[in-house]
Amino acid sequence: QFGGQEHARASYETAAESITLLKNSNNTLPLRSGARVLLTGPNAASVRTLNGGWTYTWQGEQTDSIAGGRYHTILDAVRAKLGAGNVRYMPGVSYIGKGKYWQDTVVDIPAAVQAAADVDYVLLCIGENSYTETPGNTNELDLSDNQLQLAQALIATGKPVLLLLNEGRPRIIRRIEAGAAAIVQTYLPGNFGADALADILTGSINPSGKLPYTYPRYTNDVIGYIRKPSEGTTNPQGGETAPQYPFGFGLSYSSFAYSGLQVGKSAYEPGDVLEVSVTVTNSGARDGKEVVQLFISDEIATLTPDVTRLRGFDKVTLAAGASQTVRFRVPLRQLAFVGPDNKKHLEAGDFTISIGGQKARFRVNKTLVF
Repeated sequence: QFGGQEHARASYETAAESITLLKNSNNTLPLRSGARVLLTGPNAASVRTLNGGWTYTWQGEQTDSIAGGRYHTILDAVRAKLGAGNVRYMPGVSYIGKGKYWQDTVVDIPAAVQAAADVDYVLLCIGENSYTETPGNTNELDLSDNQLQLAQALIATGKPVLLLLNEGRPRIIRRIEAGAAAIVQTYLPGNFGADALADILTGSINPSGKLPYTYPRYTNDVIGYIRKPSEGTTNPQGGETAPQYPFGFGLSYSSFAYSGLQVGKSAYEPGDVLEVSVTVTNSGARDGKEVVQLFISDEIATLTPDVTRLRGFDKVTLAAGASQTVRFRVPLRQLAFVGPDNKKHLEAGDFTISIGGQKARFRVNKTLVF
């Protein structure tokens, strides 16, 4: 039934599976029972920012008037979990309602700083307002000066500041990342995203999302993880070898260990199917989910190969202390590249498999062009 309970549950579960924990210094999360928190930032009390553009309206500018009150904002969801008496709200910075999506204004940063004195944690909700298509184009990935000013003022209080990122693309957090006790990427999680986030913050759900992109440290640092070797750099101004967070990154309240990576055989014919297995163990004290990611690198090719490429993934649920063997089957034809003749080339040579820090090699015996 469209728009019914099944759809609502699917929306919630999608958000819960996707939200990504990027930093958790000293196990700041999950929030301890009875915690007193300050909610602040322009994304704290908005359903519009949770949904983004192309939802209720084209640019999403009417979402709060249409759906506000029907679904929880981050503020609503945290109040529901912790109790209204344990949650203070000071916006600090707000988006300009009828302005462009990037326009925000300072409300009262000193009031937010003062409110932080009476709480255990500061939940700083920052990112973007809704946008889509050409009106949403940007020449700058940095957060607004107002949001950075609010973040820096709150970090200076010494209270644990949790950055709750609500954005449709990665905005640069380099100047405030080090001062944050924890960072959670919510993306655009939809109508039930705030509920899923609150469950993650309080430990009802163990986060298991992974970044679907490389999170850049600088605006000009947007080379993909599948870059060529010559595109790497160790320049301190950034570069793919020094992103803020790499592609596929994501933390958990548990920990996972990989062992026993095996390849079906050491050499294959072009028409074969590569078989790979690895054992994953939940080495933490909490039940959790882990996304097992299979990367393969072509070591040498007539066209410079990608450094690596994701060739498969599987999400497994493991009780604390439990292990599971995860298996992948990859037709070798999928490892081909398109040559200057506009045909696909699977060239003879060595390939390297990487899963969770484990590595193994195999060889393709002969070249296939198709």
